[in-house]
Amino acid sequence: MLLFCLILVVYCGTICGNLLIIILVSTSKNLHTPMYFFISQLSISDILLPTNIVPNMLHILLNNGGTITFIGCFTQFYFFGAIEAFECFLLTVMSYDRYVAICNPLRYTSIMTNAYCLKLSITSWLVSFSILLINVFTISSLDFCGPNIIDHLFCDLLPLLEISCSDTFIAELEVMLLSIPSVIIPMMIIIPSYVIIVFTILKIPSSTGRQKAFSTCSSHLTVVSIFYWTLFSVYVFPAKGRNLTISKILSLLYTVFTPLINPIIYSLRNRDIWKAIKELMFGHTHCQNL
Repeated sequence: MLLFCLILVVYCGTICGNLLIIILVSTSKNLHTPMYFFISQLSISDILLPTNIVPNMLHILLNNGGTITFIGCFTQFYFFGAIEAFECFLLTVMSYDRYVAICNPLRYTSIMTNAYCLKLSITSWLVSFSILLINVFTISSLDFCGPNIIDHLFCDLLPLLEISCSDTFIAELEVMLLSIPSVIIPMMIIIPSYVIIVFTILKIPSSTGRQKAFSTCSSHLTVVSIFYWTLFSVYVFPAKGRNLTISKILSLLYTVFTPLINPIIYSLRNRDIWKAIKELMFGHTHCQNL
C-alpha cells in the first residue's frame, strides 16, 4: 500500500508538471523557440510513458499481482519501447540544437526554423515507432509455453525473453542490432557535440557569457545523464546475479521517477519558465479583476 500511494502521488505530480510545461510553451510567446519546443515534446513523452505503465502497475500492487492478455502485454511493451527510443532521438536533437546555438549562433535562426524543428520531431516519432514494430513482431513470434508468470511490474524486454521457451538468440541479436541506430548512434552524436560545446564555451572571454552558455546546457546534460545511466544500468550492464528487487527499483526509476524529475530540472534554474509561470498566474488574475 505504501508503494501504491507513493507511485500514485508521483504519477499525479508527473502529469501535472509536464502538462504545465506543455501549456507554458504553447501560451507564452517568450517560449516559442526551438529549445522549448523540444522540451514540450519531451514532456509529451514523459506523460505517455508512465500512462502506458502506471495504471496497470497500480492495479498489480493493489491486488498483489494481476493478469494481462498476450496482446495487452505486447502492446504495453511496444509503446514503452517506442517512447524510450523516441527520447533517445529527441535528446540527440536537443543536443544538436544546443550545438548550433552555441557554436554557430549567427546562423541559428536560419538553421533551426519552425518547419525544420517540426520535421526533426515527426521523424523521431516515426523512426522510433517503426524500429520497435520490428522488435515486437520478432519477440511476439516466440513460443510462450510455460506458466507465463512475469516477475516484474510491467511487460519489459528481459522478463519476456526469460519466460519464453524458444531459442531467444535471434531475438536478442535483433535487439542488439536495433540498439545501434536507436541508442549507440545518438550517444555518438551527443558526446562529441558536448565536447565541442564545452571547448567553445571555455573560449568565451567574459565570465558572464560563459555562465549563461553553461546554464542553457546544464539542464539538458543532466537529463541526458540520468536517462542514459538508468537505461544502461538495466539493459547493458550484466544482470546475472542481480537481485530481482534491484531490477524492479531500477525499472521504477526510468518509468516513473525520471518523467517527474525532467520538468523539475528544466524549470528549477530556468528564468524563462518562471517568468512564463508568473505571467500565466498573474495575467489570469489580472483578467479576473478587470
